[in-house]
Amino acid sequence: MSVIIGVDPHKATHTAVAISSSEHELGRKKVRSGAHQAEQLLDWAASFETRTWAIEFAGGLGYLLAQQLVAAGETVVDVPATLASRVRVLATGRSNKNDPNDAVSVGVAALRSPGLRRVEAAGHSEVLRLLAKRNTDIGNHRTRVVCRMHALLAELAGGGISKEINASDVDRFLATLAPATPVERARYGLAVELLEDIRRLDAQLKASHQRIRVAVRASGTSVTDLFGVGPIIAAELIGYTGDVCRFRNRDQFAAYNGTAPVEFSSGGRIVHRLSERGNRQLNHAIHMAAICQLRQPHSDGRAYFERKVAEGKTNKEAIRALKRQISNAVYRHLVADARHTAR
Repeated sequence: MSVIIGVDPHKATHTAVAISSSEHELGRKKVRSGAHQAEQLLDWAASFETRTWAIEFAGGLGYLLAQQLVAAGETVVDVPATLASRVRVLATGRSNKNDPNDAVSVGVAALRSPGLRRVEAAGHSEVLRLLAKRNTDIGNHRTRVVCRMHALLAELAGGGISKEINASDVDRFLATLAPATPVERARYGLAVELLEDIRRLDAQLKASHQRIRVAVRASGTSVTDLFGVGPIIAAELIGYTGDVCRFRNRDQFAAYNGTAPVEFSSGGRIVHRLSERGNRQLNHAIHMAAICQLRQPHSDGRAYFERKVAEGKTNKEAIRALKRQISNAVYRHLVADARHTAR
């Protein structure tokens, strides 16, 4: 008998519920998160010979457990949290929110959705995703520090620094100041501290970029052959795509990264709107590649954009069309890379 084991993962505990193909509960188990979590669940599930583990959000709180089960030779699928939530809310007699009901909903969602992504052992794409995320976090933190610096400098001297801030500019600016009052001295001291933060973050960004360049080069990807795609964008594209073979075609990939429009039709009126769905990190990476192409008059992307504008599209519509073309090109390269690796 085929059994689906739905798992509701949390930081402290994991709740698993086994259901049959007719959605009847066969057993449940709750374990504390720790060194023996996978071992305990496998011992409990040993009586279910033909089993599939369905883990809610296997890329988040369920990541470690999912990877441990895959390493043990188990079949694991990733159930999106929104899908499991809809099953629970629409279910009869199981609408109460608790861990066992959530686990049952995860299992039912997996049972009714045969096209869910199968979890594979983490590979080089996961390394690139982690490095890309860390690089983004450092950049965002530096932006916050720079904004605070702008505000402090504008309070110390009229206008502050009117252009983009770098450490050497701030150093020269502070050298011209002679704070007299206690308030000015306090602001000056804080600006000096923020300057040290900027220098530290600049050094971290430099090291992050070097790490990413090495990792992308080691991956042997051909995505960097695309105009406007350097190591940073390539790391985001590869890392947030994961296993490209899970997408049946370029249209499904475009829907995942948000470059495919969504239908919004009713009463015979067919309308397509800009998609705000999909992986926003992937969408951002494709957007940055499109902007890089637009800024270079000799690029094919710029020629495509101008052709679409000449056809009557607005600038925004032409950029969306260009992003879809880039998405298609990225998909082709990722598929080619996957086939080359599989040889």
